[in-house]
Amino acid sequence: MSVLVAMLAGAGPAIAVPSAARAAEPAPAVRATGPAPVRLTARDDAYTSSGRRTTSFGSAGKLVVGKHRRDAKVSYLKFVVPAGVRVSGARLELTTIGAVAGRVTAHRVTGNDWSEKTLTSGNAPATGAALSVGAGTGSGLSFDLGTAVTRPGTYSFALRSSAERTTRFVSAEAGPAGPVLAVTAQTGAPTGTGGDAPTGARGDAPGGCVTGALLVPSCGVLWGGAAGGFTSAPRDRALRDWEKLSGRTATVFHTYHKGDERFPTASEIAMTRDPARPRVLLLNWKVAYGSTWAKVARGDRDARIDAFAARVRASYPEKFFLVLHHEPENDVVARRGSGWEASDYAAMYRHTVRRLRAKGVTNTITVMAYMGNEKWMSQSWWRDLYPGDDVVDWIGLDSYVSAEKGYYHHGDFADLLDRRGRTGPAFYEWATIRHPGKPVMVAEWGVYHRVGRPADKAPGYASVLPELAKRPAIKAIVHFDTKHDDEGDRDISIDSTRGNLAAFRTLAANPLFDVRLGG
Repeated sequence: MSVLVAMLAGAGPAIAVPSAARAAEPAPAVRATGPAPVRLTARDDAYTSSGRRTTSFGSAGKLVVGKHRRDAKVSYLKFVVPAGVRVSGARLELTTIGAVAGRVTAHRVTGNDWSEKTLTSGNAPATGAALSVGAGTGSGLSFDLGTAVTRPGTYSFALRSSAERTTRFVSAEAGPAGPVLAVTAQTGAPTGTGGDAPTGARGDAPGGCVTGALLVPSCGVLWGGAAGGFTSAPRDRALRDWEKLSGRTATVFHTYHKGDERFPTASEIAMTRDPARPRVLLLNWKVAYGSTWAKVARGDRDARIDAFAARVRASYPEKFFLVLHHEPENDVVARRGSGWEASDYAAMYRHTVRRLRAKGVTNTITVMAYMGNEKWMSQSWWRDLYPGDDVVDWIGLDSYVSAEKGYYHHGDFADLLDRRGRTGPAFYEWATIRHPGKPVMVAEWGVYHRVGRPADKAPGYASVLPELAKRPAIKAIVHFDTKHDDEGDRDISIDSTRGNLAAFRTLAANPLFDVRLGG
């Protein structure tokens, strides 16, 4: 029921589960140009009832605390403070519905792995001691949470009252009067990773949006593309054709390599050195090709890694994104000793990155690219894939949705971000809660229909901007364009119909993607 309506850019850990009623609301711009309040709405808010232990009230237009005939009500709120904010204070502001009964207190919640969609008194997280007592304002109550909110991250709070009557507050579902966390942001260097410049909102920033040390944009979102997939067309030519169709240069140029292939290629380098259309490379490399992850981790392909390092040092000083074996879930063999276990992947990734660094490669920005499919996220080994924050700069996601109603993964941009396993958080929530401060890249995305069965992709394209406004951790989106996928049955092209192309061109024209390469 919540929307992040005010945010700062940077490598921020932010999550939002949108309500359908407010999915198209734009986020107002906020600038961190001085000690000013950054007003954040709740990512989740709901209340619980001790008398109805299995009932969820996440869609209600109110939050309730206190007792009614022995039925105790407790309200829960979750907020995300994006990276790039140097926090100097925070206040929770609530609008009351009617009179306040007794004393209302705000408590820290021990975990963030809860959702307004499923929260009940039977599964509610534990709460700690009181942090603040609500003070009356003209429209409701205010709670000083400066001792709890001290840096970017995800924060959950519970509201309680011992009164024998209930107090009600406006929830985020009810509109702009819902809960707000007003964070005072200092000027100065951000607290996110990589020393990127202090950030403004998703809109304009002084001097325009520009990438920083880890290629994280100071504002806006990097726009990228991969074209000509599963064809023999040269990738550089295919991308240029795609750029003409879409009406925008793909600032991120996505290409794929394996084994001992020599890359970056001359054509790839030329694309990034085009003075009229500068681009940055996003290179996928299956370093274990012809071997196994376990063997690479033990040094079996060190000569291959060293050769790549030598080429980069000798001929390519520009910064570039590097993905090591994208979508590894699909290649896991969960059998002891297979060499393809999830833990083997993590070891391979760590070994490769560390060896590249030891060989003097300092211009690589690493991306861990998941499939984010609910099937794989339900596997017990899924969590073992992550190589570690010290070797992962960006968290990536390759995910698609169908334009055909009733077909596999029909939905919009939110659906490709929010897939989840049988238990645990959805992908975007997992990335931003478990790895706060990591920028998120949608490294492959698209809207498909079956080949020869054109469907309207416009709703899928139209859903992108509202979702990006609510999810400031997403710093890059890279479209994968092909007339047919690897199985030959899905059309992910932007021009499968005239209407689809027009809708995509409208998306591509948005100034949110006006990001200049710098850093």
